Amino acid sequence: MKTRREFLRSTVLGASAAWTVPMFVERTFGQLHHASKDLSIQAVTGRDDTILVVLQLAGGNDGLNTLVPYADDTYQKSRPRLGKKEKDIIRLSDYVGLNSSMQFLGSMFKEGNLGIVQGVGYPNPNRSHFVSTSIWETGDTNNRSNTGWLGRYFDNACPGADPTVGISFNKTQPESFGAMKNPGVCLNSPELYRWIHGGGEQAQAEEFFAKLNQPDDADAPTDGASIDMPAGGKPGGISGEDNLAFLERVALDAQVSSKKILELAAKHKTTVRYDGTPLARNLNLVSRMIAGGMPTRVYYVSHGGFDTHNQQANSHDRLLGQLDEALKSFFADLKQQGNDQRVVLMTFSEFGRRVSENASAGTDHGKASCLFVAGPAVKGGLHGKHPSLTDLSDGDISHTVDFRSVYGGILTDWLKAPDIKPILGADYPKLPVIGA
Repeated sequence: MKTRREFLRSTVLGASAAWTVPMFVERTFGQLHHASKDLSIQAVTGRDDTILVVLQLAGGNDGLNTLVPYADDTYQKSRPRLGKKEKDIIRLSDYVGLNSSMQFLGSMFKEGNLGIVQGVGYPNPNRSHFVSTSIWETGDTNNRSNTGWLGRYFDNACPGADPTVGISFNKTQPESFGAMKNPGVCLNSPELYRWIHGGGEQAQAEEFFAKLNQPDDADAPTDGASIDMPAGGKPGGISGEDNLAFLERVALDAQVSSKKILELAAKHKTTVRYDGTPLARNLNLVSRMIAGGMPTRVYYVSHGGFDTHNQQANSHDRLLGQLDEALKSFFADLKQQGNDQRVVLMTFSEFGRRVSENASAGTDHGKASCLFVAGPAVKGGLHGKHPSLTDLSDGDISHTVDFRSVYGGILTDWLKAPDIKPILGADYPKLPVIGA
């Protein structure tokens, strides 16, 4: 190689081009070459740097029965059937404890490898699944953005990156991946198709979300992954892209994703046992991709069924247990590979649940909740202040941490974004969830 620039162009991009056959994608790679030709150093990729795994708890996870304020009399009085007693939790402090279904996460907390952010939310919260998920995905509380917070990270901090800079295993391409240049790729079973945000009325979107949020146990296995194809509407929520460019990019995604990625993932063999849940299977595939040296910086997976309006007790505990078991296998696998120090996993849910249980032994849509940041690199412990259960807003707890502060900490301290303002729209005070 004559120069480091040529090294960049012939390895990072050229290797990807070798995966594709159709000549009509040549212009797409030509554009990527042009974007990277003036870079003075090789692009940082998931082969050699940090990796983020985003795990969505779809449906509105009940934060108060996940991180339980067991010592609060108001909590116990508000939930005569659903309330967890001290014997039902993994005690973290004199006030809160983890749901006992999460024994592995409890051990991670005690080892200093689990950060729990309390009272996460945003101003003027919305109780619609669709709208609130969109706000979390785009990082825009006005819900007007055509791009996502991770897509803007790809655009602003990953110039010249491989098309697989972000990989989603969700049933749809997440709005958080929406980008002007490189939105990553979406892998799933052939019978599932991408639903494009903006293609219908909100009522249709809510109906779609209800179907999307069916418990994961009801889903068909996703062994043979392939690229999701668009079902209509504007392409991937991406502005500034004409139809031809979109078709070329989708063709490129399909070539890159459906064959070579899975071939690479199949090479990794592990002795770690994963359960048969869709979440565990997807995390197994993520671990294989990491072991195989994929250049991906962000992986996105989902665990659904958290819309617990009726008979919550058993179903919620079961979902948290599935989450715990999947994460136990995933982090054991990463440690076996020697990659555990390179991976941080962050959970999120669109909102929490109300303080008081309802007449159906469930909980209704609320506002603030909690989230987890897991991995050896995190700053373990409780972050933020637990919201008051008596000073309520329309019956709901108020947020004490803006979710964009969590994003800011991860973008700055883990993904090494040089400037978070173009990504988040403002300089939010970053929450120090990553260790020194």
